[in-house]
Amino acid sequence: AQFRQLNIFQQVADKKYELVKKLPYKFSFKFEDDQGKQSTTMIEDWETGELFWNCLKRCDGNEQKACIDVRKKYFDDFSKTKDLHFFLGTSQVHHFIGKNPYLIIGTFHPKPITQLSLF
Repeated sequence: AQFRQLNIFQQVADKKYELVKKLPYKFSFKFEDDQGKQSTTMIEDWETGELFWNCLKRCDGNEQKACIDVRKKYFDDFSKTKDLHFFLGTSQVHHFIGKNPYLIIGTFHPKPITQLSLF
């Protein structure tokens, strides 16, 4: 029997696309660098958007409560019980309109590893 190579795009062409719901809010972080300069960086991470939609479901459609829950997740969980890191990226659009073209495009929040004393 002879094998035939399938067309990977055929399956995609047969499906109808659904538009992704746009987030009604822009999430950002304000932080201070080691020289005391404050910056605000927008979060473009899809997981943060999904966190908002899940919080909205749990809050029965109450957007204000959902936003509070997103904030709690970052400030009470990730920042206190995890080792929160940001993945930064840029967008060409932002290169021309601001001093800082960087966006938070992802987060990484593993459990913190405490280094044991050598002595």
